[in-house]
Amino acid sequence: MNELPSILVDKLVKRFGTFTAVDRVSFQIRSGEIFGLLGPNGSGKSTTIRMLCGLLTPSAGRATVAGFDVARHAEETRQHIGYMSQKFSLYNDLTAIENLQFFGGLYGVKGSMLAERIAWAVRMAGLAGSEQLLTGELSGGWKQRLALGCAVLHRPKVLFLDEPTAGVDPLSRRQFWDLIHEMSRQNVTILVTTHYMDEAEYCNRLALIEQGRIVAMGTPSEIKQTATRGDLLLVECSPLGGALAAIKQAPGVIEASVFGAALHVVVETGRQPLTELPAFLAAHEIKLDRIERISPSLEDAFVSLTGGRSLGSEAPR
Repeated sequence: MNELPSILVDKLVKRFGTFTAVDRVSFQIRSGEIFGLLGPNGSGKSTTIRMLCGLLTPSAGRATVAGFDVARHAEETRQHIGYMSQKFSLYNDLTAIENLQFFGGLYGVKGSMLAERIAWAVRMAGLAGSEQLLTGELSGGWKQRLALGCAVLHRPKVLFLDEPTAGVDPLSRRQFWDLIHEMSRQNVTILVTTHYMDEAEYCNRLALIEQGRIVAMGTPSEIKQTATRGDLLLVECSPLGGALAAIKQAPGVIEASVFGAALHVVVETGRQPLTELPAFLAAHEIKLDRIERISPSLEDAFVSLTGGRSLGSEAPR
């Protein structure tokens, strides 16, 4: 018998007046899966998560989380999930241990179980010996892991992480994802939003949401393979702005965008861009330093699928 999905989303809609923030979104997430929801600013990521957490009522469609209908059983849903937002939500004027005790009480974790879970959270966050420090004095990485510990004190079946590593240094982000994978191995289902492409690679599957609709879904490899519509080139040249404007008009060029100090250019499959483009750029007085074929990255795929809109933290709606 097939196992029921841990999260089921079927044609979910959220409207605010005449504005549709989430438009008939559908996906399923298996138990223990790490599922990434990515998209540009204002694409509907946080709105989707808030509906799945029972914090917003859907306008249409259906969603179940841990077996509970989020519209009809919002309170029961919240008892079986953990939630960590992009904004640090703990109390800075409490110590680390006091925050853990407070959130344990909110979740109804008591007695020896609370003591056991707090001890686990302290070890997980790397706070052993620093439990009495005020939370406001902790580094960004410590705060992040402490917030995660508070979110999972009650051993939820499903964990929602909304831009959890925004503004955290790369080492702390890597350590945080080690913890996420450990929870996945313990069969916790995780839905995460992020605008870091290296983090997106850690997910089992991804869905890219744009203007409230899912435009691509699959493993990171699948999205990279299907998103670009031709061959991808790295072009290092100067001046960069003039080169971008010119190369968009070159024969066979499908799209071009700035990546760092270079251009990523998608050309029609079957052309000879390594000989055609240098001549075109020279005719437009563009100095070419390097041109080569490269494999598409997730960022290339997202730029292609969203028309160049940036990925980033979504403003609350």
